[in-house]
Amino acid sequence: MKTEPTQFRGAPLIEVSRITRFVALLFSCFALTVSHAFAQPAPGEMPHPSAMRVMQSSSGFVATNDFETLEVSVCGDSLIHVTARPQGAATTAELQPWMLETSKICPGAAFQFGESNGSATLTTAELKVSLSESGGNLTVRTAQGQELLHERANLPRTYRSSEVSGLFHIEDRFGPDATEALYGLGQHQNGMFNYRGSVVELGQNNTDVAIPFVVSSKGYAILWNTASFSYFDNRFPLELNLESMAAPQIDYYILYGPQMDSIVHLYRSMTGHVPLFPEWAYGFFQSKDRYKTQAEILSIAGEYRSRHIPIDAIVQDWFWWNNGDKGDPVYNSGYTDVPAELKTLHTEHIHAMISAWALMDTGSENFKQMVRNGYEIDDTQAYDPTNPAARDFFWNQFVGKLFAQGWDAFWLDSSEPEEAWPHIGDAILRDKQLHIGSGLEYTNVFPLEHTENVADHWKQADSGKRVFLLTRSAFMGQQRVGATVWSGDVYSSWWALRRQVPAGLNFALSGYPYWTTDIGGYHPLNYAQTIPPGYQELYARWFEYGAFCPVFRTHGHRDHNELWVYDQVFPALLAVDRLRYRLLPYIYSLAWRVTNDDYTMQRPLVMDFREDPATFEIGDQFMFGPDLLVSPVLTEHATSRSVYLPAGAEWYDFWTGERTSGGASVAVAAPLDRIPLAVRSGSILPLGPVIEYAGQATDPIELRIYPGADGSFTLYEDEGDSYRYEDGAHAAIPIRWDDAAHTLTIGDRQGSYPGMPSEHTFNVVIVSGGHGVGPDVTPTPDRAIHYTGTRIETKI
Repeated sequence: MKTEPTQFRGAPLIEVSRITRFVALLFSCFALTVSHAFAQPAPGEMPHPSAMRVMQSSSGFVATNDFETLEVSVCGDSLIHVTARPQGAATTAELQPWMLETSKICPGAAFQFGESNGSATLTTAELKVSLSESGGNLTVRTAQGQELLHERANLPRTYRSSEVSGLFHIEDRFGPDATEALYGLGQHQNGMFNYRGSVVELGQNNTDVAIPFVVSSKGYAILWNTASFSYFDNRFPLELNLESMAAPQIDYYILYGPQMDSIVHLYRSMTGHVPLFPEWAYGFFQSKDRYKTQAEILSIAGEYRSRHIPIDAIVQDWFWWNNGDKGDPVYNSGYTDVPAELKTLHTEHIHAMISAWALMDTGSENFKQMVRNGYEIDDTQAYDPTNPAARDFFWNQFVGKLFAQGWDAFWLDSSEPEEAWPHIGDAILRDKQLHIGSGLEYTNVFPLEHTENVADHWKQADSGKRVFLLTRSAFMGQQRVGATVWSGDVYSSWWALRRQVPAGLNFALSGYPYWTTDIGGYHPLNYAQTIPPGYQELYARWFEYGAFCPVFRTHGHRDHNELWVYDQVFPALLAVDRLRYRLLPYIYSLAWRVTNDDYTMQRPLVMDFREDPATFEIGDQFMFGPDLLVSPVLTEHATSRSVYLPAGAEWYDFWTGERTSGGASVAVAAPLDRIPLAVRSGSILPLGPVIEYAGQATDPIELRIYPGADGSFTLYEDEGDSYRYEDGAHAAIPIRWDDAAHTLTIGDRQGSYPGMPSEHTFNVVIVSGGHGVGPDVTPTPDRAIHYTGTRIETKI
């Protein structure tokens, strides 16, 4: 049969399915179907489904045989939705709180449908999806014909009975090619960057974050659309299996970039865009396990100020409550007047974050009331954030009472969730029941529901104060909440440090831009000696790396953890801290791009240099924004390291101004007080004045120009801590460098906001060997520009 292609535009069919309890129990083996549906197999051979019959639908096509029903919908020119379910399975709607409303997930796009020579096709402006009617497998190509991915031809999709009645144990088999690399999947501690050849369990645990979103170096991604306990399995390199333990159907999206920023944009358009943190949250967080009294916190904060060490936040970790009363908003005797404490900190321009757990002690009054009301997850000590009444209870009886005292942020620990005994946090919801449904179906949803609960109530209580949350786990969609994820309770070791870098880069490729670690690690190797000989070198290297994470935060189980405690490396720590603060105009402008443009701040090299295959396996270097190439030192006693400079650019050594062509690895000096940093030619790097907290001063701004290519940068400014930016209360200053003409143009300021400075002083530095280098203010700029908001062009 052959039909002429038809032009069509339609909305997707987003129904999902469940089989009836009777059928689920009846067919408990490999695939659910009736035996006469297949041609008689040879002895020992699995039955073959019959050829698929295809009908065009309003959004794509529906294909059926006696084994299954397959639906393919065009959600956009670069976005395809695939669902499949066993033949005869009933249809019903599954709650998917990680996704936005249908109009945003799948608005539809123009497509052509055709059927010829045993193949049905959908063609958009960017993609062509083909179905083999005999094999039942899909192939996705670009509009130009380049294959992106395909399902395996031999029974690509299978459905077995799940442990949960009415759901399926589902699996889809794809065939990656020999050269592509695969990234994302959340955050894992196996040290891998490219997940080819590996198995990754997708079940929340301390230090292990499950986000079922995989990105290919070929320029596409798969959003495996379930919160169920799942596996990514590429042990056999020719086959990539995605498998989930309890789902109503196979459900996934294909996202095409080809640039990875375009993929991230599509992902956030489906699951939520990222709000802007308060400006202070891009400064330095001081924390340890733990400060034990109000007086201790005030003393530490005061010493930071008296020593003129830049800081913006201090953290109250756990056990501020009475023993056995975790979950109650009642302080122990070490805290006599918390609102007064917070006022004192605010007077010193220091913000405060407090730890609040989802896991409650059984002796706490809130736990007892929670159980009486049925708000807990059965057989745990955690509330159920999928229950609207439980959400209100958690805020009204616990976190909201702390918020009213003046805390600036919440540290939502144990958000996998954790359980008190016996398995701590190992995907514990698998055998539980949630308000939303079976724990096996919704194993990974807790951190999203928990953080979104707190953020929603926060904004209801104070709509003018930006949300900042720190949490230990994440799921799809959580980037929209206003939460940073930290990598969990990792060891204080070089082994652990090396694993944080690829873990964070894969997390960024999972669509989540805000991430941090416990600088120095959390668990000491010997609890009797939390700062052993040699540890200060590890701490310094971790601190250098941490300064180039989106959120800059020290923490760990150590008797003392303030910067001056590390006396052997303190000058290096102070210099790095001051560099972070000089970079705040750059960082805050990048943060605006994250919010406004779906940008990613901490960027694996493959994001920007996907055409350079050498970047596919590099998981120990990254771009920090568009300009800075960061290469952390991750081995003990190192005084240099090999740095790959990506092809297609020239690179400047940040510390010396030396210029080197890309496309090769070079040996770079790395004394203990220096992290290798390279700056791409054509960069415009804004460095602020020397300050001790965000917003202390805005001028002068040093503009370092790295000649060798044209460049541009947009400097972003706003009030620093309100949501008025969403209504246009912000300003942007476009800056452009014309390399051939050696001309700098600072364009008209766009927009305004309350309290906006009327003018800026820009000290322009054309970087060269020994000039405009290192973290300090350049004493002799090449040009000083007085800017009042109108366009200035100057030849230098």
